[in-house]
Amino acid sequence: MAIIEILLPKMGESVAEATIIKFLVDAGESVEADQAVVEIATDKVDSEVPAPEDGVLVEWLVSEDDVVQVGDPIARYEIGGEATSSQSASVSSPSPSPKPEPSPVPTEEVVELVSAPLAVAVVTSPARTGKSGRFYSPLVRSIALEEGVSMEHLESIKGTGAEGRVTKKDMVAYLANRGVTPVATAQPTPVKLTKPPTTYNVSASSDEPHPAFKSVSGGYEIVEMDRMRKMIAKHMVASVQTSPHVTSFVEADVTSLVLWRNKNKKEFQEKFGEKLTFTPLIAEAIVKAIGDFPGVNASIDGDNVVIHKGIHLGMAAALPTGNLIVPVIKNANSYNLQGLARAINDLANRARLGKLGPDDISGGTYTMSNVGTFGNVMGTPIINQPQVGILALGAIRKKPAVIETPEGDVIAVRHMMFLSHSYDHRVVDGQLGGSFVQRVADYLEAFSLNRPLEG
Repeated sequence: MAIIEILLPKMGESVAEATIIKFLVDAGESVEADQAVVEIATDKVDSEVPAPEDGVLVEWLVSEDDVVQVGDPIARYEIGGEATSSQSASVSSPSPSPKPEPSPVPTEEVVELVSAPLAVAVVTSPARTGKSGRFYSPLVRSIALEEGVSMEHLESIKGTGAEGRVTKKDMVAYLANRGVTPVATAQPTPVKLTKPPTTYNVSASSDEPHPAFKSVSGGYEIVEMDRMRKMIAKHMVASVQTSPHVTSFVEADVTSLVLWRNKNKKEFQEKFGEKLTFTPLIAEAIVKAIGDFPGVNASIDGDNVVIHKGIHLGMAAALPTGNLIVPVIKNANSYNLQGLARAINDLANRARLGKLGPDDISGGTYTMSNVGTFGNVMGTPIINQPQVGILALGAIRKKPAVIETPEGDVIAVRHMMFLSHSYDHRVVDGQLGGSFVQRVADYLEAFSLNRPLEG
């Protein structure tokens, strides 16, 4: 039976790491092919890692809440094995025999995994987290164990990864210079002159003012952000810090579009099997306007502006948890109205059920956000990086409006909505950003009441 390593799989073009959320299989347990063994979470979406073949999960190489790089090993797996008492014998305490049993000769299949020099065996496997609080990935710990790098020396290595983490590159550089660079002696810890942080013993609910807002009286409740909300917060702050946001507003008369949709929605569902909401009708106008102004369908790469040929339209959607996700309609410019309705309904349904994959929410080139769903008439949306524009769709409301007729101006009740276009002023100026949102309004206002259902 061969023992292999299960690696963290690639989960989309822009996904480089994932967090281990929950083990679904215990070490030593038999597993069937394609059975999910662990739940993982990325900054895009949650997913599961399946077993490659029938076998036994020998050992987990990571712990829950660990952050693991794509391609790193997460478990050792025996292909075709069975969960027997011999599985646990290898990790049980040695028998209290006066003479130690001879070590079994390793099989050919596992020679590659245990071929390190015997001297390495005396080095204790580094912990996942050092005294400094820095996390070490399974790959780094494996290299340290094989090369005899102690935890003390591992802590002394300057990391170039996220949050100062040590990467494989850092380990290679350290090992290359280890023979010629003396190990720095331990220096006495400098005396900290700053006042130590105050620790507050605060319960989850209290009537006393919280230290963060002492001027406010009354009770409060502390709610910790969940993992997804923390990522959203991080992305929003990064977007505002990256892009100078400008927002242009246009009010559009969508009366013809509303009347046409109300007249045809029943027949549309009967004929095509899809609900007809306002979203695909507005998405159609956005895609047409992007074709007229491709400069908004872009991203920034250093000093270069990347103009995307394909229009991959993201649509911000609220989840039942209150969090936000942005599934993407790939090549939205290739769909007719029926295709857009089908794609939008499918993505929205799978978002509510938590069944979106990493590819469903990656690769967007422009985003729309329907704030009108919550009764808001307008908003100032934050750009979904690395894009350069996002359009917020306000609620459609009946309002008195001035209508120009051959006989003169009249006031009539019309269906009106605001469009709010936020754009990155590094590359999108007011002329382009304002002209684009006005063009979207023009397409919506020009909607024909006589449009055929299959148009």
